[in-house]
Amino acid sequence: MTHAEARTVTGWSAARALARTLAEPVDVESVPLALAAGRVLAADVRSRTRVPGFDTAAMDGYAVAGPGPWRVTGRVLAGAAAPGVVEPGTAVVIATGAPVPDGSDAVVPYEDVRCGEGLVEAPPPRRIHIRRAGEDLRPGDVLATAGRDVTSPLVGLLAQGGTDVVPVRRRPSVRLVVTGDEVVQAGLPGAGQVRDALGPLVIALAERAGASTPELVPVPDDRDRLRATLIADGADVLVVTGSSSVGRADHLHAVLADLDAVRHVDGVACRPGHPQLLARLPDGRWVVGLPGNPFAGLVGCVTLLAPLLDGLLGRVERPPVRVRLAGDAQPPGAVTRLLPVRVTDGAAVPVADAGPARLRAAADADGVAVLEPGWQPDSPVEVLHFP
Repeated sequence: MTHAEARTVTGWSAARALARTLAEPVDVESVPLALAAGRVLAADVRSRTRVPGFDTAAMDGYAVAGPGPWRVTGRVLAGAAAPGVVEPGTAVVIATGAPVPDGSDAVVPYEDVRCGEGLVEAPPPRRIHIRRAGEDLRPGDVLATAGRDVTSPLVGLLAQGGTDVVPVRRRPSVRLVVTGDEVVQAGLPGAGQVRDALGPLVIALAERAGASTPELVPVPDDRDRLRATLIADGADVLVVTGSSSVGRADHLHAVLADLDAVRHVDGVACRPGHPQLLARLPDGRWVVGLPGNPFAGLVGCVTLLAPLLDGLLGRVERPPVRVRLAGDAQPPGAVTRLLPVRVTDGAAVPVADAGPARLRAAADADGVAVLEPGWQPDSPVEVLHFP
């Protein structure tokens, strides 16, 4: 790719697709089931057992055989190893989850029976209230497929299926390089200074997207310092804020040229967030360049950084969420427009006071609505929820 080709502005959808598809999944590691929530599966996980492992009572009541009334002959509690046999015309008291004795036709709930003189009777059962062995899971059943996020309910399902150790993708490592002589990381900014808002935002977003906690490295507007930071070992992804444009203090392009990096995206046809960049260093590490204005940088995160992390994690692509856009938004023209919105009653409602340097609207929003070139007010929009 020549330098002239690299500077060709990429369409927003194409830029997102490139970030995902160019990334090769990182290594696989195994973690205990209790630590798997929030990770991304690296392989299919199958059940190792039957669930239920035996015919089990679905209600508290009586396990009965044949037509009633039934003579009560015993009791079976959960955990019983040998529930025995029920003969026709007899019943045993049984607890939810207990193994059902052989010969049982149904479990009749307590509330459906009448008791007297050692006998119980009830109308013919409408449901048998017995969960048959293996009706939920059988050995070899696929519980979850590779690329899926491990949620808390999935952790429970994997436990049911006998899983102890889960194959997941290693969390990609991220180094966040915050450039700018005027940027301070803590306290109140002095004259000519600004507080770094984009750094904490990127850290939070990267963690929620599945990366390990990023290392934050402040770097002044100095080409040599930026170069030294990029060539240091230790990160799969280098995120550089505030140096991706073409101003006199923006050194990222020159440093990437020095390092023989391949630029796959060098400018995105969107508003805000045009000066975004995606490059790969000769050693295989990725560089994401974000504009320094906070909301524009957030747009860069959802355009390039989040899809790149999805690709590194092998995460299955989620289907787009499309809803009606409420209000009087204007067509975006020739470039994609990203608009902070709240999703209410099936419609995306724009949040007022959005601008490249403003985070108030984004902080009050659920995500951004994507207004592609050619969009008209009566058409649905895709909504990207913030991680």
